[in-house]
Amino acid sequence: MHTASYQQRREQLLTYFDRTAHDAWAKLTSDAPVGKIRATVRAGRDQMRATLLSHLPGDLSGRRVLDAGCGTGALSVECAKRGANVTAIDISPNLISLAQERMPALSGGGSIEFLAGDMLDAALGDFDHIVAMDSLIHYNAADIVRVLASMAARTRRSILATYAPRTPALTVMHAVGRLFPRGDRAPAIEPVAGHHLAKLIAANDDLSGWALGPAQRVNSGFYMSEAVELKRV
Repeated sequence: MHTASYQQRREQLLTYFDRTAHDAWAKLTSDAPVGKIRATVRAGRDQMRATLLSHLPGDLSGRRVLDAGCGTGALSVECAKRGANVTAIDISPNLISLAQERMPALSGGGSIEFLAGDMLDAALGDFDHIVAMDSLIHYNAADIVRVLASMAARTRRSILATYAPRTPALTVMHAVGRLFPRGDRAPAIEPVAGHHLAKLIAANDDLSGWALGPAQRVNSGFYMSEAVELKRV
């Protein structure tokens, strides 16, 4: 599924997360004090993680979960606490190392395998659930649907993913951000219109056996993301 646009953006993300802003992300995903702007991002990410977890069963014993773009592993840990066997993969080897360092002792039969690599690698196998929290916000709508279709081919139950919703406020925010470029900023996110994304999903033959649920938005200061769920029917 590696289109030119997907592959190019993937390389930009690797440079950013693994080299440019590793320390900033390590701090953001910890309990260390951060500035007001990053505090809103941290709060938004916490809320989105809880939103996605609310769509998963409370008991995941015996189920395989792929945390696609796991970052420092917070969502992986919560799934493992519910008994899931989690494969946690991220493009950044440095973030994976940090996730391994932070991994707490687990009880309840769950497990986590942390890997650095491509979330679309077919060698990872099949899963009951795939969760991609803020892993697709840097991709355009067509690439997002291609990713979802690739994931659907190896998912038995559900896919949870987030995208950056196209809103006037978000469009202005990113336009202003581009006027003042900084070396530690992530590659620009790609705001996507929800109705357009839904239309592309409905038109994709590889997703014909999946039902798209209603979107859920989290808006916290400088963090805005929208969650969608695809369920196999």
